[in-house]
Amino acid sequence: MASSGAVPFWRAAGMTYITYSNICANLVRNCLKEPHKAEALSREKVHFSLSKWVDGKPEKPTVRSDTSEH
Repeated sequence: MASSGAVPFWRAAGMTYITYSNICANLVRNCLKEPHKAEALSREKVHFSLSKWVDGKPEKPTVRSDTSEH
């Protein structure tokens, strides 16, 4: 029999921990005073490379830069 113990509120709200963590981090960054706010917002940018695999070999990777714009 499974226990219906306490569920984290972010899970009860239907979100993942990563989503919850990103929301919290965004709130903290927006509460900072300048110049710390601008510095923290610049670190929010994410850079990653994506590479598709065809016939067991990777194609040329593409570099993406995404920022969360809510």
